[in-house]
Amino acid sequence: MTEIAAPALHFAFDNSYARELPGGYVAWQPAPAPAPALLHLNRDLADELGLDADALASNPGVAMLAGNVVPEGAAPLAQAYAGHQFGGFSPQLGDGRALLLGELIDRHGRRRDLAFKGSGRTPFARGGDGKAAVGPMLRELVLGEAMHALGIPTTRALAVVATGEPVYRDRVLPGAVLTRVAASHLRVGSFQYFAARGDLDTLRRLAEHAIARHDLALAGDPDRVFGLLGAVAGRQAALVAQWMNVGFIHGVMNTDNTTISGETIDYGPCAFVEAYDPGAVFSSIDHGGRYAFGNQPQVARWNIARLAEALLPLVAEPDDEAAVRRAVERATEVVDAFPARVDTALRAGQRAKLGLRHAAPAEADGDAALADDWLALLQRERADFTLAWRRLADVAAGDEAPLRALFADTRAPDAWLARWRARCTADDAATGADAVERAARMRRVNPLVIPRNHLVEEALAAASDDADLAPFEHLLAAVRRPFDDDPALARYAEPAASAFTACYRTFCGT
Repeated sequence: MTEIAAPALHFAFDNSYARELPGGYVAWQPAPAPAPALLHLNRDLADELGLDADALASNPGVAMLAGNVVPEGAAPLAQAYAGHQFGGFSPQLGDGRALLLGELIDRHGRRRDLAFKGSGRTPFARGGDGKAAVGPMLRELVLGEAMHALGIPTTRALAVVATGEPVYRDRVLPGAVLTRVAASHLRVGSFQYFAARGDLDTLRRLAEHAIARHDLALAGDPDRVFGLLGAVAGRQAALVAQWMNVGFIHGVMNTDNTTISGETIDYGPCAFVEAYDPGAVFSSIDHGGRYAFGNQPQVARWNIARLAEALLPLVAEPDDEAAVRRAVERATEVVDAFPARVDTALRAGQRAKLGLRHAAPAEADGDAALADDWLALLQRERADFTLAWRRLADVAAGDEAPLRALFADTRAPDAWLARWRARCTADDAATGADAVERAARMRRVNPLVIPRNHLVEEALAAASDDADLAPFEHLLAAVRRPFDDDPALARYAEPAASAFTACYRTFCGT
């Protein structure tokens, strides 16, 4: 029988999804874990949620985080959603190994989902065991914390708990449950699920729920459905631009992994580029390169188009041809405007990374060309993406040697650097800035430390194979300080050997 958590583990749940969207989920209970053990607790996040970290770390708290105890007020449920996976539509996916426990209002007044991942089979499991392994759950934790430290919207892990039972994949692995925190778990696929079924009543309630959750200013607006579409497009455009500016490859940009909130979700086959390459693909299941690094803006646009299709029945009766035509035209305008929204966000980020603050209209095109030519130089010379941007800040501070050391031909960046310096001089004249100030600004937006792929794999292997969490904890501490100049972080700033990157593959973690 399910137990009720002790008073110290009180959660002030307010479960709006469960209340407002019957038919959008199946109530379900997590599978018990035979021997739960805490692997990591995010104490800062616990405090942000108004939770008692010490209580969560206690035996009753760990039992709750493993799914053995359901806290009072929780309403565990598996959400229903559909999705395009690598371009093919699946009308029913849903939470096959995840459960939404409920919603909390955090210390900043924000509504946050609290959900399990790896808590056992649900009716949406599609033949899977519903379990998760230690390695993929720790990957999600460290990648989420790295993205958060980089200032990129993301889901985050509150905790990872070992279950004490094996999971069976290509080999036997130790099992784990992750507790994920999100602004919501609403996805493009959530809307596709009801649209595909012709369930317009629930589709409309879902749209109202999403607006109340993420775009409250639209509530009551007669045009709020198109307002929601535009808002989601804006958030996704900004998110993808941020990914591109740190070299992040999501790896599985299916519509069920495209959030309404604009948060990054699902850190399965993700990776960071090292030697800059727009065609980089590391996912073992992306055989055609659909989700290659450079394709991410176009894929996000495609996903927004699928959201538009799902929302159209809410704004035009199918037998009103004129209304349908106008609705399609308006939706198409949003979709067609998406590349420009990505470009605007991308260029703003690049300008900051280049140390530039002022751009008159006549300079904007020149700045875009400057950034594009910089990336072309990195690609041609196989220079490390992250370190090249960071070492450009050293050049701003007067030291060219660290940047030149990244190039096989140390003179390769000469012509580009001359153009950049001329642009910086013009920027200084317009803003009154100087080189020291520019270098400091550049170091605040160009990270030194990212979750290097080889170090992630090293840490996860130690945790999974040897029950040694020390490499993971050290890596986690490093990626939480991405912009710090600290000699102690030097190991975490170095790229992998080219032989490692050439054969590196990531997996979906199922």
